[in-house]
Amino acid sequence: MLDNVTGRRQFLRGATAAAVGLVANRFAPAWGQTQSPAVDPKGFSLLDEPPDYRIEIAEVEWELSPKKKVHTSTYSGQIPAKLLRLSEGRPATIEVVNRLDHAEIVHWHGQWIAPDVDGAMEEGSPMISPGETVRIRFTPKPSGLHWYHTHAMANRDLKRGLYSGQAGPLYVEPRQNPGQYDKEIFLVLQDWDPYYSSSDDGSLMVNYAAASINGRMLGHGDPIRVQSGQRVVFHILNASATEIHWLTLPGHRFQIQALDGRPVPTQAVVEVLRMGPSERVSAVVSMDAPGVWVFGEARADFRNTGMGTVIEYADRIGEPVTSPAPALSWDYRAFADPVAVPYKPDLTLPLVFKSRFQGHGALDKWTINGKSYPENSPIYLQNGRRHRLVFDNRSVDDHPVHLHRHSFELVSIRGKALSGVHKDVVVVEAGSVVEADLVANNPGDTLFHCHQQDHMDSGFMALFRYASPALPPKKEDA
Repeated sequence: MLDNVTGRRQFLRGATAAAVGLVANRFAPAWGQTQSPAVDPKGFSLLDEPPDYRIEIAEVEWELSPKKKVHTSTYSGQIPAKLLRLSEGRPATIEVVNRLDHAEIVHWHGQWIAPDVDGAMEEGSPMISPGETVRIRFTPKPSGLHWYHTHAMANRDLKRGLYSGQAGPLYVEPRQNPGQYDKEIFLVLQDWDPYYSSSDDGSLMVNYAAASINGRMLGHGDPIRVQSGQRVVFHILNASATEIHWLTLPGHRFQIQALDGRPVPTQAVVEVLRMGPSERVSAVVSMDAPGVWVFGEARADFRNTGMGTVIEYADRIGEPVTSPAPALSWDYRAFADPVAVPYKPDLTLPLVFKSRFQGHGALDKWTINGKSYPENSPIYLQNGRRHRLVFDNRSVDDHPVHLHRHSFELVSIRGKALSGVHKDVVVVEAGSVVEADLVANNPGDTLFHCHQQDHMDSGFMALFRYASPALPPKKEDA
């Protein structure tokens, strides 16, 4: 269990150095203000300093339960990968070793960093070759719950990409952290043993035979032990390659503090959490219902594949209890400003999502504004300007869309205004329109895509590119 009770968990700091040439190439001056060259102005070499963390990409056999094992690639032999705790504004160095027989890449999801270290080859980040060791340096921003994961394509290989175990939580400590809770728990949701099945029209879709929270199927991991009266903050990450999950904890409710690591203006209390792939929730739960409970999927079919864990109060024993799921409803507007603040965008960018049937036994092709990546042209941004992104989902699927290296503010869902909710992933429901404002303030190529692995692999991506010359920022957006 990724658990922090009495203090911040400490991890061993790896000391294996990479070859000088490889490291120097990854610390080129083009990285800009958020990065550092191999030698600082005083002549101190980064090679003389151990990294803050070391990640080794390698294959393991992992036991989800005594009767269920998976052979997959992981970070440093753990599922989920170890929690990386960084400090906002303090540069961090992470060493990555690739022990696989194919190239890999690590994406620092949610971080506002330069494109060549973001971990997306579409933006210019280099792949990590088999046997290669590299060091990646960036200044963490923003604070809150984020994650790190592979950004490699899987295509039809259900062992690669996010179908693998290459995922872990990344928590950036804020400069000011009140810490008004008694216990902190990190939970990572993952689905396993993916397989293709036919949808209603004969095209392929991905299903799973097993699921886990923190690398164990329900009933096979250590319980989360709590005491009556505690305030527990749960930092939850949905690291599934494709599945939206609904979570409940019978007898308890969730006070939402942050979505995708960003504090919300209204800390609404809800009975159920909806989490699209790559979404993160930080929520406080008051432990005031002593017993032994199942914290997991609200839907029995998903819970029965293993998507759950046990909450155990002190001095309580017995079989974990579930209860009928509450109504499965979720509305980002519940966490928004009490009165929506209207904004006037400088530019409006329509983004229409559609699918193209490719035949029985094939994956659908996905398009943005009529074209699939990489055939579509870059979408240009003006530095410092407010862009209204109109996510127009004209398909029958929900889409968790993600924008790299930035966050956006939700301003309209199905025509109803809101403000104050800042995210980097939003679930755009089938047949709906979501509008989000992006203030373009981090120049460089920026990838936009659906965070479902099969959709991304099938063309659901576009590259945002800053126009040149850049325009000066407006005063109200500076």
